[in-house]
Amino acid sequence: MANVYHLDLNKKLIKGAKIALLPGDPARSSVISEAIAERYGSAPVRLASKREFTTYAATIGKSSILVTSTGIGGPSTSIAIDELAQLGVTTFIRVGTTGAIQDHIKSGDCVITTGSVRLDGASTHYAPIEYPAVAHIDIVNALIQGAKATGAKYHVGVTASSDTFYPGEERTDSFRKYILKRFVGATKEWRALNVLNYEMESSTVLTLTASMGLKGGCITGVVNKGSVGKITKEALRKGEDSAVSSAVASLEFLV
Repeated sequence: MANVYHLDLNKKLIKGAKIALLPGDPARSSVISEAIAERYGSAPVRLASKREFTTYAATIGKSSILVTSTGIGGPSTSIAIDELAQLGVTTFIRVGTTGAIQDHIKSGDCVITTGSVRLDGASTHYAPIEYPAVAHIDIVNALIQGAKATGAKYHVGVTASSDTFYPGEERTDSFRKYILKRFVGATKEWRALNVLNYEMESSTVLTLTASMGLKGGCITGVVNKGSVGKITKEALRKGEDSAVSSAVASLEFLV
């Protein structure tokens, strides 16, 4: 049985899995799979690791759950989703970190994305820019229930999903510190439009899944204020823990 090219997986390996959690960081694949095992009493198994794509499998009852890292940004995320869909996966949940742009959102909170501002390029190869990047209602509801179950403080709404970490999020701590005119003032505008946060993959996840008739969602842990401020180790830990625990708890409402 041939493996899909990038993920190095096949249908036999994934044992009929229909749900995949998608962290960006390959190291977080292990963390999430172990959290699933701890909560649901199963043993995680590493299935494959190639380039930025590391996949573990865990089980909930008789259901196999995949955890596949996507790397950073839309292009590699689109590969992960497309190849997992080829293998029969139908539900995709991004589990990552984010920078908040609303003052009432604090480090360690979670953002559950209902829709994304498409500031990326990869999603336009699957659907025109007029097509909305929207989360599936079943996933949104499950993530809310998961956050409630773990006691995480969460916010539900729209995310700005950028192709770049520095200029696209209007950061001035880059090498040349210059921001193109198209991005100057963008954060103020997104804030005025009630956008909650910046991150880099949700528009790809939500556009691909919606356009292909699949289920997609996104939960991210807040690690800083978007476009300003350094990310400390403590803030990163709190944000990661909040998103991971909520996403893992949400699985009981999806399996």
